[in-house]
Amino acid sequence: MTIWKPHALAKPHANQLELRMGDRVRSTAEIVGVPVGTEGKVILANGFNWQRYRVLFANGVELGDLDSRNIEPAGRTARRLARAAKAKARG
Repeated sequence: MTIWKPHALAKPHANQLELRMGDRVRSTAEIVGVPVGTEGKVILANGFNWQRYRVLFANGVELGDLDSRNIEPAGRTARRLARAAKAKARG
């Protein structure tokens, strides 16, 4: 599978999720057809100033334009982002 390098201008704002294609996420809000807590996989990550994601959820629903208001990292993705935040905080 080809992994595309993000565009140089694709820098998320503070407190935005920095997810990659293939990352695991969990829904945090009621979304049409997706109960809270449903896990899914990021199948598209896009945006320059507003990072948003298209997610295929475990129940078969595929939704786009999701961000930190609707999803959170899960599993290995959450651990990777926590390590990155800790390293960034150390300087």
